[in-house]
Amino acid sequence: MSTIIPFIAAPGYRFTTQWVEVLQQALPECTVVPVEFLSTEQRALVQVAVVANPDPQTLRLLPNLKWVHSVWAGVERLLSDLQDWQLPVVRLKDPELARTMAEAVLAWTMYLHRDMPAYRQLQTERRWQPLDYIPARARRIGVLGAGALGGAAMKMLQQTGFQVAGWSRSGNGPEGISCFSGEQGLQDLVTQTDILVLLLPLTPQTRGLVNAALLKKLPASAALINFARGDIVNDADLRSVIDSGHLRHAVLDVFSQEPLPPQSWHWSHPAVTVLPHISAPTSRDTAAQIVAENLRRWLASGMMPETVDLQQGY
Repeated sequence: MSTIIPFIAAPGYRFTTQWVEVLQQALPECTVVPVEFLSTEQRALVQVAVVANPDPQTLRLLPNLKWVHSVWAGVERLLSDLQDWQLPVVRLKDPELARTMAEAVLAWTMYLHRDMPAYRQLQTERRWQPLDYIPARARRIGVLGAGALGGAAMKMLQQTGFQVAGWSRSGNGPEGISCFSGEQGLQDLVTQTDILVLLLPLTPQTRGLVNAALLKKLPASAALINFARGDIVNDADLRSVIDSGHLRHAVLDVFSQEPLPPQSWHWSHPAVTVLPHISAPTSRDTAAQIVAENLRRWLASGMMPETVDLQQGY
């Protein structure tokens, strides 16, 4: 009898069938099935599950579950749901995800760098008005978060010719790129940043990190890109700083509530670009291969992949 690997997603998730199919192809020696297809006896045999923000009550139907492998890179919701259950969690670390994110950061940095929002406004006003060009070498990009995603983004930005610096908890970043750490380091970075890019994980320490005090330390007419999590930014403070004219534009791909409600102020604000959480979609094909290899190694040797630090949140 092959090992049973259940796939457990959030209620109403639309892509369970696709995930099961691609995981089964990547792990043919096991039986990959939606958890609801398992009998009580089969659930008792399960030791590991592949998950996509599952209902924690569903996980508790697996009495011998030892750990879970998420198909997402961000696991703050999963950790919150499991906070009273010290279940080891492995998050997805996919080089393709880092490449996709770096591509998105570059694309929307160029959008701001080449004044696309301003030209769009000029078009609506039917005004033919060239704006002054600033070369990439004179534009300073600050990236908060220097992990796999932030590091890849910083390298791509630097290769394009921008001045790039980062900030992280450890102060470590890609070779050849300055990286700050600590509260003073954060202040130092933002005061010399024209476009601030958020790629931090959401943790108790980063929740609300980007507030009015921090945003006001950016140079006048700076811009913001948030491809991390909505709750890292104090939304009321963001609106206030944008309305004051200090921040010229914000590109927002993530929000505290998703989908973004129709009545939200972001939709109609001329200094905000709203994206529907599309900066770095997970590739099921590459993710399935990574998850399968991790599971295969554990089944063969008992060696669990690196798990999320429950204190740090990533």
